[in-house]
Amino acid sequence: MYVVATLRSNPSVEPAHAAEIGRQGAPNPYPARARICHDVRVTELQEPQTQHSRVSARLGAIAESATLAVDAKAKALKAAGRPVIGFGAGEPDFPTPQYIVDAAIAACSDPVNHHYTPAAGLPALREAIAAKTLRDSGYPVSAGQVLVTNGGKQAVYQAFAAVVDLGDEVLLPTPYWTTYPEAIKLAGGIPVDVFAGADAGYLVTVEQLEAARTPRTKALLFCSPSNPTGAVYSPQQTRAIGQWALEHGIWVITDEIYEHLTYDEAVFAPIVGQVPELANTTIVLNGVAKTYAMTGWRVGWMIGPSDVIKAAANLQSHLTSNVANVSQRAALAAVTGDLSAVAEMRTAFDRRRRTMVKMLNEIDGVACPVPTGAFYAYPSVEGVLGRNIRGTTVRTSAELATLILEQVEVAVVPGEAFGPSGFIRLSYALGDADLVEGVARIQGLLGDLEPGR
Repeated sequence: MYVVATLRSNPSVEPAHAAEIGRQGAPNPYPARARICHDVRVTELQEPQTQHSRVSARLGAIAESATLAVDAKAKALKAAGRPVIGFGAGEPDFPTPQYIVDAAIAACSDPVNHHYTPAAGLPALREAIAAKTLRDSGYPVSAGQVLVTNGGKQAVYQAFAAVVDLGDEVLLPTPYWTTYPEAIKLAGGIPVDVFAGADAGYLVTVEQLEAARTPRTKALLFCSPSNPTGAVYSPQQTRAIGQWALEHGIWVITDEIYEHLTYDEAVFAPIVGQVPELANTTIVLNGVAKTYAMTGWRVGWMIGPSDVIKAAANLQSHLTSNVANVSQRAALAAVTGDLSAVAEMRTAFDRRRRTMVKMLNEIDGVACPVPTGAFYAYPSVEGVLGRNIRGTTVRTSAELATLILEQVEVAVVPGEAFGPSGFIRLSYALGDADLVEGVARIQGLLGDLEPGR
C-alpha cells in the first residue's frame, strides 16, 4: 500500500532551473507544476509491525488432495513392509496399452518433439480430439475449441478460472470429487453444495438445483459417471438438467473423464448431446487417464466456445506452456486407436464391482448402492457411526477410515473428502485377490460392532 508522503516545492530549485527537472536535458512541459511536484515522494504506508504468514492466504486455504494423501500413506506403509491394501487410488491397475507406449518410444527419438510446441496442444492432437468427440459424443467441435492440458486437473482449474469471477456461485452436486471445491475457490468462486444421499442414488434433481440457485449462480459442475459415487445420470435426467441450465443462463462445466466406464443398463449421455443449445455455455473436461490407463502420462483437455478456450490457452501459455510432447504423441495414438483396451478393463471392473458391493452389503450398518459407472463404490456407513468397534467409538467416517487403517491395514477414503461425513469411498481398480482380502478385513473388523456408548 502506498501514500503520498510529501507534497511541496523544493526551495533549492531556482525558478530558472525549474524547467530542467524531469528527464535530464529535456524541458519540462508543465513548468507551472514544477515547484509543486518536484519533491513529491511516494513511500510505503507505515503500518504497525505484524507477523506476516510465509504462505499466501490463497494457497494456505487449499486442502490437500485427500485421495492422493490416502494413496501416499498406503504406499509408504507398503514400502515399510506392511501388508496394506489400498482402496484409495483412482486409477486403473492395468498397464498402458503397448501400441500407445510404442508411439511414445518413437516420439522420444524424433527431434521435432524435443522443442516447444503450441501451448494449446499439438495441432494433430487437437484435430484428433475433435474427431473423437464426434465419434464418442455425437456432436461436432472444431480443433480450435480444444485445449490440451497437463492432465484433467489443469483442465478443471482453467475451466473455472475462465468463467468464474470473484463471488460467483458454482452449484456442486454432492458428493463431489475432492478437487472441485478447491479449484472453484482458487478461481474466486463460492462452491454451493447440493447434496443427494444414498437413498437418492447420489443423483441430484432439477428441483434441488433450482432451490440452490440465486442471482449469483454462474455455473454448474456436472459429473456423470461420477467420482466418487459411481452414479450415472440417465439421458432423461441429463436432458432435464441441461434444459434447466439453458433456461437460466447457467454455465455447465461437465467432467466426462469416465465416459467409457458404465455397467448394467447405464449409458453415458453427454449433456451437449442431449441439449445442443448448451454448446455456447458448456465446457467439457476429459482426458486419456481412465479410458487408456494413462494416469501418469498427464494429458487432459477442455472443449468449449472458442473465446473461452482462447482465454484459457492464454492462461496456460503463462502457467505451463505445452504439455510434454512425448505424452501428447502417446495421447494421439490413444484417441485415434480403437477402444478394445477399455473394453477389457471394463469387463474386469464390472466383475470386481459386483464382488465388492455384495461383500460391503453383508456388513451390518453398511449400505452400498450399486454403482453403474467409473470404478468406485461409495457405501453409507452411517449405521456404523456411534457404535463401539474394538473398544473405540467412532463418530465420523474420518475416524472410521483411520481405525480401519490402524486395525486391519486397509486404506479407504472418508466421506469428508467428498462432502458430508457418513460415507467411505473404495476404488475397485485393483486386483481381484487384493479386493476380496481387503473387504474381508473390513468385514472382520466391523463384525465386532457393539452398541454405542
